[in-house]
Amino acid sequence: MKIFKRIVIVIVALLAVIAVALGIYIYQGKKALDSVDSNSTSVSDKINTGKPISILLLGADTGADGRIDRGNSDTMMIITLNPKTHKSVMYSIPRDTMAEIVGAGKKQKNVQKINAAYNIGKSDMAKKTVSKLLGIPVDYSVAINMGALEKAVNFVGGVTVTTPIKVSYDGITIPKGTHHLNGKQALSYVRMRYQDPRGDYGRQIRQQQVLKAVTKKLEQPKYLVKLPDLITKLGPDVDSDLTDSQMEKFPIKYHSAGKKLTTKQLQGQSAWINGSSYQILPTEVMQSASDKLRANLGLSKKTLNNTETKLNKLNSAYFKDPDNTDYDTNGLDTTYYTDNTF
Repeated sequence: MKIFKRIVIVIVALLAVIAVALGIYIYQGKKALDSVDSNSTSVSDKINTGKPISILLLGADTGADGRIDRGNSDTMMIITLNPKTHKSVMYSIPRDTMAEIVGAGKKQKNVQKINAAYNIGKSDMAKKTVSKLLGIPVDYSVAINMGALEKAVNFVGGVTVTTPIKVSYDGITIPKGTHHLNGKQALSYVRMRYQDPRGDYGRQIRQQQVLKAVTKKLEQPKYLVKLPDLITKLGPDVDSDLTDSQMEKFPIKYHSAGKKLTTKQLQGQSAWINGSSYQILPTEVMQSASDKLRANLGLSKKTLNNTETKLNKLNSAYFKDPDNTDYDTNGLDTTYYTDNTF
């Protein structure tokens, strides 16, 4: 079905960042970096001075199932890295999260599913949208298409995962239990969404599970010395606004930030808006995430006051009933999602 083509993987986005962070220590790293598409002229001194930074990790549904257009960022992760505290905090953002799409150039506010921001205005719009949603600065972005996950998993000789449910997708079945997956199997494992009783949240857990398994194996010397090969292979699948200079300095400044990695999920309540299913993030959920992300950036807490919190205040009755799917956007939603896009 066409709807399944919209499911995407971004796991290797963080993998690419970590690969940069480790692989450049060896001589071949500079050559490998030349294969990564950098579209930035950024002169921010945060990386040069080793300050805490945030990176938005995006996955576009391109590179699989024959898709060649940009597509939506159907999986989004925001990660903050603090080299001083040696901590990284990462949040998965549901693809169907209701959000104001920032920078769309419309006089009226444009409320849509958050995964549309990348399709409409590329990484820059996605960064602005996430920044306003969570009240944090989003410094950089890394976008990757679906074709890279298989390469990354195969590079480390496969990954071992334990699944509490049977996962079937695209002709591949991973039974309940512990299994060693190759790249093709891992791709199916993290793509399946609709048969998981936890829905997109279950998929996010599987994505983080594979991510941790890959990065743990990358710590092994036999893979560490070959990391430039992986970066070269992933190069055509990676797009970032980190400059070459920033990527070269990244390992020196941030290699310690991954010592303590905390992974979390933003979880919302289901609503039916303009013919499509959305996830509405409660204000307290957004505020808690903002507080934790800002803390890891060395910033003080900031009370959120955005379109989402204002709409939540207008819909106080909605949150009192978990079975209520009626949410009023006050006329700010103008996009109707067809069967192939919701």
